[in-house]
Amino acid sequence: MTDWLISLEGTEAGRQVAIALALLAAFLHALFGALQKGRHDPWLSRAAIDASYGIMAAPVALFVVPWPEPHMWPIFGIVALIHVGYKLAQAMTYARGAYSVVYPVVRGTGPFFAVIGAGLLFGERFTSGQWMGVLVLMTGIFGLALYNLRHVTVDRATMIPALGWAVVTGAFVAAYTTYDAYGIRATADPFTFLAWFFMIDGIFMPLWTWRRWRALPSSEVLPLMKRGIAGAFVAFFSFGAILLATRIGNVGEAAVLRETSVVFSALVAWLILGEKVGPRRLGLMALIAAGAMMVKLAG
Repeated sequence: MTDWLISLEGTEAGRQVAIALALLAAFLHALFGALQKGRHDPWLSRAAIDASYGIMAAPVALFVVPWPEPHMWPIFGIVALIHVGYKLAQAMTYARGAYSVVYPVVRGTGPFFAVIGAGLLFGERFTSGQWMGVLVLMTGIFGLALYNLRHVTVDRATMIPALGWAVVTGAFVAAYTTYDAYGIRATADPFTFLAWFFMIDGIFMPLWTWRRWRALPSSEVLPLMKRGIAGAFVAFFSFGAILLATRIGNVGEAAVLRETSVVFSALVAWLILGEKVGPRRLGLMALIAAGAMMVKLAG
């Protein structure tokens, strides 16, 4: 598997596989966000997910994949710090705002800066047509956020700080997208990076939320752990897919295409969280999809 993935790097076939992986990551990331925003405290939901995938990844990291090269340890340290900031900002966002409003803001802030970061770190250049696609996609995303803001009735009192935290979270999304891509490209075996990433990434949130766990009613422990295990499997495929996409394809393209997760999030909000999806929201989602298609076709 590793040899096959490496053989795709820099090829047109690799670009097509990367696009498919980015779209898969988009769908799964929307589902991942809904799992964190569900009925439980989002801090505890995230901690349960992280603990689950950290425990699952540990035996793979320690006994299956090759150990990281010495130069990878500082990279893992920086990756861990970026993801800690992202998780804290994300939990602050979800604790204050309606999912259908804050999620598009988080995802809409990231692609523009991720494309710039990919240019600086990897020398990638978007064509004028691709930049137009980015602007169309971001217009749809922020339009969806504004529309939802006008009509949402839950969490209205805390919506302004929630939107502020959503922008901060989006900045962290751009940071981890580009630096994680740098990390997975810096090691010979991409699965080494994935296994150690998930094991290290699973440590912080369970420790940070220890007092909240102690205050959790015993009747809620099992349902929360079930959510954590489900979220762990979603995370493996979601974050794993986007990281592999940035290894074998263009980081900027993968970052933009993943933001079609906003379309999937609206469907998740409708089907799972019971929020309404009307014709205007459908039109804005079509705009997002059109922008993503422009990025793909103009590349």
